[in-house]
Amino acid sequence: MTTDELIDIIRHREVLEALATEPLDRNDLEAQLDVSRATSHRFTRWLADHDLAERVDNRFTLTGKGQVYADAIVHLERDLRAATVLAPLLESICEAHQEFVVAPFADGTVTTTTPEDPYAPFTRFLQLVRESDTLRGFNTTHMFPPALEETSGQLFDGLEAELIYLPGVIDSLFETHPDRLRDAIDAGHLTLRTREALPYGLAIFDDRVGVAGYDEQTGIMRVFVDSDSAIARGWAERVFATYREHSDPIRERDESVSD
Repeated sequence: MTTDELIDIIRHREVLEALATEPLDRNDLEAQLDVSRATSHRFTRWLADHDLAERVDNRFTLTGKGQVYADAIVHLERDLRAATVLAPLLESICEAHQEFVVAPFADGTVTTTTPEDPYAPFTRFLQLVRESDTLRGFNTTHMFPPALEETSGQLFDGLEAELIYLPGVIDSLFETHPDRLRDAIDAGHLTLRTREALPYGLAIFDDRVGVAGYDEQTGIMRVFVDSDSAIARGWAERVFATYREHSDPIRERDESVSD
């Protein structure tokens, strides 16, 4: 397919999208697109010439090929809008994972740092923690110690958490908060696991899931994007399960990191 052909398809995206929902007669097509009869004739002739639609019972219906084209246009527009909204996140996470977060978080809530509120992403994350009874995820360390300090060791009271961190981060956490961590682990509120490499930050709450991007130089969270969509949750569950499967439970390293 040539560039001119692609441009031609995009130029006719409105008629493809209109017919993707349901077959329409000419009057309904003209009303929905707010076009003249001459323009609607031009549109339907183009569809027929490219084998994208046919007339059935006086209504224009997309062919199988036309439906695929319409779906592709809808997805393209959605992904482009999402890429614009998620730009701060895409700039903060590794290139290998950028494409995977676009569709799930296309309608997500985006919280970024600002000069007026440099901790806005952390505040949003902590709000969702407080509203949830469970928390699973990885590489959320940049929010973890401040949260412990702010809640005076109460962070895991009533919260069931399973988190995966880098080995060096595990060591640092046990050096900084040894009693709090051991108490949470012993009480069954906290399960810690470790892995040699992790991408962005991932958090799975009761009703929402979130992805965090960090500044490479300072490690400060630059952006937190969260969503309650089923697509986002399904994606997050699969990602967490994969990283969990290839991580080690912390109890196998208790003596090396806590003594």
